[in-house]
Amino acid sequence: MNFDTSQKILITHALHTENALRGELQQLGYKVIGRDRLNVSVNGTLKDAIRLNLKLRTAHRVLYHLNTFKAFDLGRLYKKIKGYDWTDIIPLNGYFSINSYSNQKGIRDNRIVNLKVKDAIADHFMEAKGERPDSGKDSSQLSLFVYWVDNTCSVYIDTSGESIAKHGYRLEGWKAPLSEALAASIIVNTGWDSKSPFINPMCGSGTLAIEAALMASKRYPGLSRSNYSFMHINGYDSAYYKEVKKEIEDQVTDQDLPQIIATDIHAGALRAAKANAKWAGVLDLIQFSRCKFQDTLMVGEGGIVIMNPEYGERMGQVDQLKPIYGHIGDFFKNDCKGRTGYVFTGNPELAKSVGLRTKRKLPFLNAMIECRLLEYELYEGTKKLSRKPDRYSPS
Repeated sequence: MNFDTSQKILITHALHTENALRGELQQLGYKVIGRDRLNVSVNGTLKDAIRLNLKLRTAHRVLYHLNTFKAFDLGRLYKKIKGYDWTDIIPLNGYFSINSYSNQKGIRDNRIVNLKVKDAIADHFMEAKGERPDSGKDSSQLSLFVYWVDNTCSVYIDTSGESIAKHGYRLEGWKAPLSEALAASIIVNTGWDSKSPFINPMCGSGTLAIEAALMASKRYPGLSRSNYSFMHINGYDSAYYKEVKKEIEDQVTDQDLPQIIATDIHAGALRAAKANAKWAGVLDLIQFSRCKFQDTLMVGEGGIVIMNPEYGERMGQVDQLKPIYGHIGDFFKNDCKGRTGYVFTGNPELAKSVGLRTKRKLPFLNAMIECRLLEYELYEGTKKLSRKPDRYSPS
């Protein structure tokens, strides 16, 4: 297959993270040509798809367009799929998987569409070659995606395979951790400059602090991953992938980085966060300590203080959490002056207990829970911020 042919590239993302992804694409030099509530599109080649897979922090999948056609029923779908030259894309000794989305009348289960597409591709190979590649549900090799809506069907190579929303460093979790792509989107939406202090009390498994360290040190997600769907396309040459991988390796810097503070009262959370940070290669870039959030060390000037407290949907009880949110408000007001405070929560009632006026409320979706990133402008007062002694020794 020609890796230099330009087509539409569809990049999927979580609900409410479009602006963060668009910002990333613009920084990488891509012009957004279309958008929907769950994807944005650019023009590019398969080489561009490779680059995007390695560099994007806030995306889920990178889909390279192959073909679009009209299909009014499964029979027409089968005929159009079978007529495409799949021998140019799928190696005869390879393996492919199918995923789809359909809203066609009479089709209640996308697995029917997957099966019909698989059969069409298999029959194409049998007629053309007398044998066929294997297929199944394993998305670690070549993946295809079929989008069939309003009698129009578009077929894509899912060049990611496994979702790139996972950045490959999370070995250990702690109480409903944020996805890596969501954490990156949250940070991008704060407008943090990657130079001023990043302070993350209640850090849990460390995802926010780790993503901040990755951004500041120019470590891209592709550094920690070695397999993508595009590697299993017929004609794939690893030379360009190695070129991009070396490019992002050469950009990594540990010089002149901001202070990144991550604290939690739970020893288990700190152990998980440190293990994840070590795997991500940023353990030495984050100052971890065990303490109550109110005793988190305030360093430098400006920057952001960001917290992701429990919000009663899956952990704890709302009545028990109200005082904690009130203490967060006191902490912001008394100890975080001159910075910008953020609370990420899925419970608007609990958010009221913070007791401070919000400057912005940005919507997100976390594990099917509607959440908000609440921004608080914390004006500088006369009280100087000072170092507080740790009440607990680091775990």
